[in-house]
Amino acid sequence: MAGSSVITKIISMPADLGDEELEGRIQIEADQYIPYSMDEINLDFSVIGPTPGATDKVDVMLAASRSENVEARITALQVAGLRPRIIDVEAFALENAMELVAPQFPDARIIAVTDVGASTSTLSVLENGKTIYSREQLCGGRLLTDEIQRRYGLSYEEAGMRKKQGRLPSNYEPEVLRPFMDAMAQEIFRVLQFFYSSSQVRTVDQVVVAGGCASIDDIDLPIQSKVGTPVAIANPLANMSASARVQADALVNDAPALMIACGLALRGFD
Repeated sequence: MAGSSVITKIISMPADLGDEELEGRIQIEADQYIPYSMDEINLDFSVIGPTPGATDKVDVMLAASRSENVEARITALQVAGLRPRIIDVEAFALENAMELVAPQFPDARIIAVTDVGASTSTLSVLENGKTIYSREQLCGGRLLTDEIQRRYGLSYEEAGMRKKQGRLPSNYEPEVLRPFMDAMAQEIFRVLQFFYSSSQVRTVDQVVVAGGCASIDDIDLPIQSKVGTPVAIANPLANMSASARVQADALVNDAPALMIACGLALRGFD
């Protein structure tokens, strides 16, 4: 689920509570953090660990979403013949996937990863592997597809296919693609500035670009020029082996878009 559909909050609870006592206490106290009736939400929590500076407390991650949002995803999975076990949050899945990517940058302590989807983009900042900031924006690769559709009189499906296959007129790159890449770089720069203004961090060590738009040739160049920080394309599959039946070139091209999928695959069911 996208972060905009989920309310997350870290709260401190007594460390001596058992599992059932903790669950009951959270159900009671969650009401002050959730702006909806408890009958309208799905709620879950996870104990993170001891509260810094308080040996008798533990930090608990609380996550809640409107039941209608959860039920819509459950219905879609069931229609596909799947049995849902977990509904996860994109930001958490992205953090899990960074376990595969972060070792590629051993000297980077603070990493900003921007996942550019079709309609939304999420920029998360991780410090030593833990998310310290996340912001979602209503922009993504669909803007490029819409412009191709409008400029060349194509259907949406045909515009998307030609974009992926590179079958577009010679003026596509200078007049359509390059302005989109510059706008994408500007948006990442803007969100990073929001982060800097709201924290004590003044720079990140590495920017990682994920999502479908990360497969655009040389997309890292305008971003690096704009943000002034080393930029790399996410590849969560770098250290994985692949079946001989898999098309290697296609897999490498799609790897940046598989960050969330890899993060979900790494998640346990305990």
